[in-house]
Amino acid sequence: MHVKDIMAKGAVVVDKDQNIHDALKLMKKNKVSRLPVINTNQDHQKELVGIITEKDISIRLGSSKYGNLAPSHFHVSTVMTAQPLIADGNQTLGDAAQLMLENGIGGLTVTDGMEIIGMITKTDFLHTCQGRPFTDITVKERMQSDVTTIGPQDRLVHARRIIIDEGIGRLPVMEDGQLQGMITAKDIAMAMMSFRKVVPDKYKPARIRNLLVEDVMIQNVKTITEETTMAEAAQILLDENFSGLPVMNEEGMSGIITKTDFLKLVVELEK
Repeated sequence: MHVKDIMAKGAVVVDKDQNIHDALKLMKKNKVSRLPVINTNQDHQKELVGIITEKDISIRLGSSKYGNLAPSHFHVSTVMTAQPLIADGNQTLGDAAQLMLENGIGGLTVTDGMEIIGMITKTDFLHTCQGRPFTDITVKERMQSDVTTIGPQDRLVHARRIIIDEGIGRLPVMEDGQLQGMITAKDIAMAMMSFRKVVPDKYKPARIRNLLVEDVMIQNVKTITEETTMAEAAQILLDENFSGLPVMNEEGMSGIITKTDFLKLVVELEK
């Protein structure tokens, strides 16, 4: 199969001069976590100049450099990743997945010359994870067992720091060995945005340190067992619009399975 067979056609884009509040609204409205960034050049042509993700926004909103700026002052161009990697519609799925894994990214803008014709993300690859061998492989065989977690009483800025340092998108929230919830880069971005809109500038540095993980985390998290097949897990991720699922055994949480794990499996099977 090729990129053009599974990509989302007609990508939603954002202009580099819009602010990040606009970008987050577009992401929420269209249920996406990344947007190609465009600029209109001197010849009145729209050209791809970057890509912006929820994780990019989360990282900037919590940084000391941008700490006291209002959301309307964050232009997309100050947050985006410039010169993004792109895919060709005729590229094989294995090559596209390998490119994403090697660069630690969750999606590629698909272009035909200067024209943006679509996006391919980890979610699109999940649609290919049905039938054999995905029905024969269990989650236990592919999950990550060494999982970084955080406590509900930890500060939100600490959760953000872990997500940045470890290059991950989510953290299970644990207390006394029990799973209490999940917090993602998106949750942090939205919380930081709300915080900046309602708290006066002079109080922000002190109060932002008092935001706790339990104030923002998602509770009653859906889980799966180690015996769940990869095909079943892929379908749950699609149905629930999740990026990862905690995996449980009789003793508690034994690991986590994410879209990245599916991408790695696709690369192996395509070789």
